[in-house]
Amino acid sequence: MPFTVLHVCMGNICRSPMAERLLVLAAGQRLSKVAPDVDLGDLLRSASAGTGGWHEGEEMNPPAARQISLRGGSTDGFTARKLTSAQLDEADLILTATADQSDYVHALVPGAADRTFVLGHLGRLVRELDLSALPPAGTDAGAFAARAAALVAAAGRRRGGTEPLPGDDLDDPWGRGDQTFQRIADDIDESLYAIVDALLPTAPRPA
Repeated sequence: MPFTVLHVCMGNICRSPMAERLLVLAAGQRLSKVAPDVDLGDLLRSASAGTGGWHEGEEMNPPAARQISLRGGSTDGFTARKLTSAQLDEADLILTATADQSDYVHALVPGAADRTFVLGHLGRLVRELDLSALPPAGTDAGAFAARAAALVAAAGRRRGGTEPLPGDDLDDPWGRGDQTFQRIADDIDESLYAIVDALLPTAPRPA
């Protein structure tokens, strides 16, 4: 199985779908530069779900979909899902939009706490890590999974017992305008770029 990242928000039609698809976009863009012959799907799976579940089966909220499309990503095939313990069990990394949603994850599957982070908090933690202490970055499935697992473990140690800051939460843009959705998508991208930079090599491999 590829390394699986599960993004969680409340309704699964705004924040977590943007994070799901923007991670694929950012990682795919990097991979196309360093190893264009490698299929991202062999390395990484990005999925999402909502704690509320009342939008299950719906399409993405249109302004969220616009942000993904404007940045060059795909919204094809998306339908909202209700978060389940099975989804949490199969995820290698769980990224929530807010601290409250992390608490929900911990209550549903207590064993998932070590691999659950507020997205903004993880983005900050990753920037503080000594990445040279991680296994070497690579574009084969084994090397990618090993580095990704080590990154999650290192971020967990760096986190210690500290709580996310209020600014780590992503505002809920539901019912607000495109300008708000753009700001939230920018915040998501900022954290995701830090994670992608840590996971994938920054230079093409030798020919």
